[in-house]
Amino acid sequence: MLDIKKQPNGVVFKIHVQPKASKNVIVGLHDNALKIRLTAPPVDGAANKMCVHFLSKELGVPKSAIEIVAGQTSRTKHICISFPPDASPAPSMDHPSEQLIRTIKSLAVGKTS
Repeated sequence: MLDIKKQPNGVVFKIHVQPKASKNVIVGLHDNALKIRLTAPPVDGAANKMCVHFLSKELGVPKSAIEIVAGQTSRTKHICISFPPDASPAPSMDHPSEQLIRTIKSLAVGKTS
């Protein structure tokens, strides 16, 4: 099961990156982490940069909201997605972190590694 932790202004979760893949794709789970295959090589931060860009596109959040907080030189990374402090939802809506958690979990559902 994917471990996603809520923070005061966002969420933190683990990913497992497989660099030098044939295409950029989320393939499921790997040891409680979202497994992502990326075409970039693990050289000079290229895979990290592509990882942030790919997650931004897949999750619909700006690249500036995504930070690799641990594992910059490892395949297993901790990703933090932050929200602006004023990201308060309308009374009938979930907090942005709840929406994002559902989106992240839905990306892993039905996929196997």
